[in-house]
Amino acid sequence: MARPLAVLTLSDDERQTLTTWASRPKSTQRLAKRARIVLACAEGLENKQVAARLRVCTATVGTWRRRFVERRLEGLADEPRPGAPRTITDADVERVVTRTLETKPKDATHWSTRGLAREAGLSQSTVGRIWRAFGLKPHKAETFKLSTDPFFVEKVRDVVGLYMSPPERAIVPCVDEKSQVQALDRTQPLLPMTTGQAERHTHDSARNETTSLFAALNVATGEVVGKCHRRHRHQEFLKFLDEIDARVPKGPGVEIHLVLDNYATHKTPAVKRWFLRHPEYHLHFTPTSSSWLNLVERFFAQITEKRIRRGVFRSVAALEAAIREYLERHNASPRPFVWTADADLILKRIKRVCERTSDSGH
Repeated sequence: MARPLAVLTLSDDERQTLTTWASRPKSTQRLAKRARIVLACAEGLENKQVAARLRVCTATVGTWRRRFVERRLEGLADEPRPGAPRTITDADVERVVTRTLETKPKDATHWSTRGLAREAGLSQSTVGRIWRAFGLKPHKAETFKLSTDPFFVEKVRDVVGLYMSPPERAIVPCVDEKSQVQALDRTQPLLPMTTGQAERHTHDSARNETTSLFAALNVATGEVVGKCHRRHRHQEFLKFLDEIDARVPKGPGVEIHLVLDNYATHKTPAVKRWFLRHPEYHLHFTPTSSSWLNLVERFFAQITEKRIRRGVFRSVAALEAAIREYLERHNASPRPFVWTADADLILKRIKRVCERTSDSGH
């Protein structure tokens, strides 16, 4: 014979509480499911019927029916698990987090796990666990700079609009210069990578001359027009504009929207006259101190990481040859960098930084 079901009846207060647990978004899924099981059992359904409705096993329904009958609402909570009793209290955790965020040691700019452990009377591993749980990393610091350009919002919307929704039959080149690229040679030969051992080179280097890479990134195709010059003046910039003009596709109705930063060589009288002679070019300047808005900076980061930083160049000519080779290979199968953050998202993030800066007390 089957075991008789425990009689389950609910008071009005219990039914209201269970209904709240079952439907409140902030309830844990475990508690919400247990509340739904008890509510279904209170309708007079058998365990198999409740299990089929809620897609759980019959034994689960029986467990929570019995727990509720024996201990009512308290029976739906998780029972304490076996193990050593907790030694770190909530007050200890709060003390560590508060001291990390609001104070500094007298002899340093930031806390270490050992230093804070001595101050708080806890172990170093405990402080480390609390920091990891709350995402605290006092040993790290990042940099930022807010633009003071009075037309910051307008320029952000202008440039980002070109990236995400360019005009019809428009070509959008992002132009900038990677200046003072130095040809670095190592003082001793490299030790190549071997199994279990990374490539090694000397910490010091022999410094040779420098070059400047002028580059124009086509936003739509990812193709890059690049040229190296030993000097970084408006004369070299004019030569590079002629290079862009010779390489950019021409046609009826085609407009060229050039994204530039506010470097002085981009605004000299000679450069302004060049653009007056080429009315098909439309200039879009990024805000001051906002070079991250120029998409060609992403290409500069790529060529630095892949070809320049770990390269060994005995002369500036060797460096320029390596840059030209990289450009040829890049343009053989170019891939565009896709800009995904719209202007509203960028401005909201900057607003949050401004609010945090104004509330920091510095």
